[in-house]
Amino acid sequence: MSDTANRRRIRAQSSASDPDVMGFILDAPIKGGASVRFEAAGDAPLAGALFALEGIVLIEVSDATIWVKKHAEANWAMLKPAIAAAIREVLDDTDTPLGQDGSAEASPDDSLRGAVEELLERQVNPAVAAHGGHIAVEKVEGGSVYLRMSGGCQGCAASAATLREGVERMLRAALPHIDRIVDLTDHEAGENPFYASNDGPSPVMNRPVPDGVIAWEEGQVMVDPDYLAPKLGLNPETLRAGLQRGDVVGVTEAGEGNDSGKTRIILRTPTRAWAAEVDPNGAAREIPPPRVVESASAKEKDLSKRIRTYLEGLTGDEIPITYGALSRALGLWAPGSVAKVTRALETTMREDAAADRPFIAARAVNRGRDKLPGKGYFDLARALSRGPRPDETEPDAHARELRRLHEAMVK
Repeated sequence: MSDTANRRRIRAQSSASDPDVMGFILDAPIKGGASVRFEAAGDAPLAGALFALEGIVLIEVSDATIWVKKHAEANWAMLKPAIAAAIREVLDDTDTPLGQDGSAEASPDDSLRGAVEELLERQVNPAVAAHGGHIAVEKVEGGSVYLRMSGGCQGCAASAATLREGVERMLRAALPHIDRIVDLTDHEAGENPFYASNDGPSPVMNRPVPDGVIAWEEGQVMVDPDYLAPKLGLNPETLRAGLQRGDVVGVTEAGEGNDSGKTRIILRTPTRAWAAEVDPNGAAREIPPPRVVESASAKEKDLSKRIRTYLEGLTGDEIPITYGALSRALGLWAPGSVAKVTRALETTMREDAAADRPFIAARAVNRGRDKLPGKGYFDLARALSRGPRPDETEPDAHARELRRLHEAMVK
């Protein structure tokens, strides 16, 4: 039998919540069904082989899945085949890929925790994320699973029923040996949850924002990350990464009526929020974030649907369309509208990649003679393993995607 026939099958699966994380799923659990986390190579052959690849920062083994986290600037298109090859080589060469400590059989609680985390990651959190929420395993003890909700789930009146009627039923069907499922979420607390438990008045706050913190660049609002990050409990690097992934979402609103001329800026993480109001002469002050708002991620998802419908209706000379023209066509004129549109376009890219469709977002481009999408388009395409091929330039890859779109539309 040939080496190709004997080759181990490894299936790569992107994380629904973190574009820098990918699971490599084997046909069978690693020996002992271990659940192990590696932050350095140590004496484990598998960790040594993977950390030898440039860009790997964390490895977690759970049953038959090896989760790998990369640096934000690393490219999955380059890393995926190298990771799969390293895994195959280690598993073929040794019976103790996790080292002597990791080769022992995992405890029942550790194995159960790994199985629950994998189910949540695959089947639950992708749907929950659409409402700005997340469900995580806090601990597993004696067969009891303790879960905690955050983001849009915390403080949401429907979340307890969602856990009881949906998530719990799914977990028990897949893992009948679970003893109890305990919700540890304090739904009355939480710092600025996406869905507040009441709509009472917020205390008055009038804290001036220093000059230079808020600026406008080509119609988009820019907030200094060194100033904003501590307000959201983050550091500047984590804030930038969160904005790229969609973990941190922003809404810019133009004032109406008595507030005409003013602009309100709101940024939210799953646990915190910050807001500011800018008056017509440019002076800004911090204000309490709205206590009852529609989930920002839900708004963005609705906008992505509108964008998809509009782009699908373009024909002939209307393709491509600039981001600014697309914003205006959708009735979005306020400062920050282009940023909203580009974030929603990224949502369509994730949806298209999951469905193995051409990127409808390829029809939207920067203004300029080259008529190419922005850098964010190509960065996300690479993260979704749909970037330029090794022998392609970015313009070639964009032209190829437009051809695929045209072929799909005329079928």
